[in-house]
Amino acid sequence: MPAKPMRRDTEGSPSLGGEVAASFSVEILSGRDAFLALKPEWDALFARAGLPHQLFQRHAFLSHWCDHYLAADDRLCLVIGREAGRLVMVWPLERRRRLGLELVRLMGAPVAQFGDVLIEPGPKCEHWLERGWEALRRHGIDLVELRLVRADAALGHCSRLGVATPVVCQEAPFADLALRVAPDGPSLAYPARDRSNYRRRLRRLSERGQVTFAQVGPGREAGMLAEQAVAMKRDSLVQHGIVAPAVSNPRFGHFFAALAADERNDTGLRLSVVTCDHRPVGIDLSFDCKGRSFGHVIASDPAFEREGLGRVLVHHAFASARARGNAIFDLLAPADPYKQEHADGAVPVRDFTVPLSWRGQLACDFALPHLRPTLKAIAKRLPAAWVRRLTGPA
Repeated sequence: MPAKPMRRDTEGSPSLGGEVAASFSVEILSGRDAFLALKPEWDALFARAGLPHQLFQRHAFLSHWCDHYLAADDRLCLVIGREAGRLVMVWPLERRRRLGLELVRLMGAPVAQFGDVLIEPGPKCEHWLERGWEALRRHGIDLVELRLVRADAALGHCSRLGVATPVVCQEAPFADLALRVAPDGPSLAYPARDRSNYRRRLRRLSERGQVTFAQVGPGREAGMLAEQAVAMKRDSLVQHGIVAPAVSNPRFGHFFAALAADERNDTGLRLSVVTCDHRPVGIDLSFDCKGRSFGHVIASDPAFEREGLGRVLVHHAFASARARGNAIFDLLAPADPYKQEHADGAVPVRDFTVPLSWRGQLACDFALPHLRPTLKAIAKRLPAAWVRRLTGPA
């Protein structure tokens, strides 16, 4: 079914001249059919212009997200930019209504770990982005919610965000795999004590059964292992009294199982597995994209916590990613202490809420600054028993 635009913005920019303005157009599309119809052009744009961290904006990733997280087709809001008829810009957004306001946020929450828009680089890039903002404003959007925007993202160079105050600031650490991986485990980049502890953990694991390391590509086995990984992660969080609504939701496990099993439309998800006595006890779910691996879920059996299985699994994930041809392993935000032990650098990551109307500006100035801290404070004061009850299986 052909994609039907909800609205087309064809006004030019006087500063760039009539010929340039006439060659570029913006339209806002709605609905699952429009999203699916864009797949060939979307994939072509990603192939020639996509950045590694934009794997969460790949059509295949977001197609699975629609299957598991999209509440209604009409919530999709796709800002599409074409230059002389060729797709050069995609803002993958989801429309919502909150506090009486029309709000859009990037598709992919809560499973996408970085937020961005796809856009072809070049001297016109800033002009195209500004046309996107203007199209949303004319479409009646009050607020644009942008989560986990990297400093090196396409949006990271947007002039509107340059003057906006971030709602949240974090860092995403990364490891240089050439420095971190040795044939027998951790490299000399780690202190001698850490390398010794790694060998000791392997010995303790082997006392409980034969230890093997493997990689698993897309397919049925990967799908089952991915769901098992999420279950182990959920059990570990509950055991430690950590609130993680996204992981606790059954859709999280179903989503990763579907991605891992998808051989026809490869999403880049790869599994690194540690087995003990012929059963999986540690599973890492990482995404490969353009020479970079992104560690999304690292999960180990809570029964093996005393053996330090989690740290062994991290090094296996690093070695597996390098064997697949990746140079960098992105540990994602936030920069937890255990990630810092492996980090060779970090990229700033920020959340923004951008107002596009006077109503949106009022919300940013008065309502939102108080709402988020209040909710966080309530969550922190919950007793551990309540946390386990809230995050346990339904």
